[in-house]
Amino acid sequence: MHKNLLDFPPVSDKRLRIRRLLTLDVTALQRLTNDPSITNVVHFLPTPFTERDALELLGTQNENNCFLGAWRNEDLIGVVGIHLHGEDFLEIGYWIGTRFQGQGYAYEAASAVIAELKRLYRTLEITAECRLENAASWKLLQKLGFRSTGERGHRPGRELLVMRHASIR
Repeated sequence: MHKNLLDFPPVSDKRLRIRRLLTLDVTALQRLTNDPSITNVVHFLPTPFTERDALELLGTQNENNCFLGAWRNEDLIGVVGIHLHGEDFLEIGYWIGTRFQGQGYAYEAASAVIAELKRLYRTLEITAECRLENAASWKLLQKLGFRSTGERGHRPGRELLVMRHASIR
């Protein structure tokens, strides 16, 4: 089994290239993320989100935590975080830049990452957490094949969702 998330391979589809974010991406990450509509819902992101914050976020990457950038041409349009929790499960989370929302990019990026996670980690369960009031994200997670467990997530105000085994291949 593939163990180090820092080795997550780049993936591409018809519109996006997805790869691990690097130090050279700090400015693009800061520009994308420094938006209260993002920082107010992603609990670990400060407002304002500075280049120093972007650099610190990238510094948290390790074999169990990785942030992937979703690129459309030269534009960073979103981030997909993947987190390995012990030997049991992987967690996925994401944010998409405001001007890129509503165009299918979140689904496209998340489904490409999930397909690769399923290939690399065949035996691990994939989870996500979402606030009930975040209707758009909740709908997206359901479209991706996640179902609510009815349990609270580890983060404040969030509910735990688990991916059905037959979803996205």
